[in-house]
Amino acid sequence: MLKLLPLFRIVALLEGISYILLLFIASPIKWFYDDPQYVRMLGMPHGLLFIAYVVIAVLLSKEMKWDSKSLRIILIAAVIPFGTFYIDKKYLKAKN
Repeated sequence: MLKLLPLFRIVALLEGISYILLLFIASPIKWFYDDPQYVRMLGMPHGLLFIAYVVIAVLLSKEMKWDSKSLRIILIAAVIPFGTFYIDKKYLKAKN
């Protein structure tokens, strides 16, 4: 199961980047310039990465021996900008 850890780190990085791009670039372009094409381009990949992040986190939680509080923090970090980068540094990097 620890073979999922490198995959989880990659998914967390990509999910974090896609979220930042969606929030700070695509959404402002949509609202200020009335151009939703970037939200359409980034929305689906971000959604799939978010789902993958949650599923892999739940699968890894037992193997990594995360208590319920740690798992909640890891899952909540997916909806906070830059949260997945914090998770990588605090929970994943030392374990890899």
